[in-house]
Amino acid sequence: MYRLNTKKLGFAFGLTGALIYLGCMIVMTTAGQEGTITFFNSLLHGLDTTNIIRMDVSLLEALIGIIQTFILWWLIGACIGAFYNAQIKLYKY
Repeated sequence: MYRLNTKKLGFAFGLTGALIYLGCMIVMTTAGQEGTITFFNSLLHGLDTTNIIRMDVSLLEALIGIIQTFILWWLIGACIGAFYNAQIKLYKY
C-alpha cells in the first residue's frame, strides 16, 4: 500500500488552512461588517454571527492568526498522515 509523506501532507493542510484564513480576511476587508455578517450567516446556515464578528482586527493580530492557523492545520495533516501510515503497518496483507 502507498505510504503518505506526513510532512508534505501537513504542509498541504497548513497552506489550505492559511488560504481559507486569507479568504476570510479578504471578505472582511471588502464586504464590510454587514456584508461579512450576511456572508457568514449564509455560510453557517442557521447560526447568527452578528454578535461574534469583530471588525477591528489589527494587522499584527491577523498575522499571528494566519501563522497559528498554518501550524494547527499542519499538525492536523501530519497526524492524519501518521495515523494512515500506522494503520498500514498494523494491517499488512
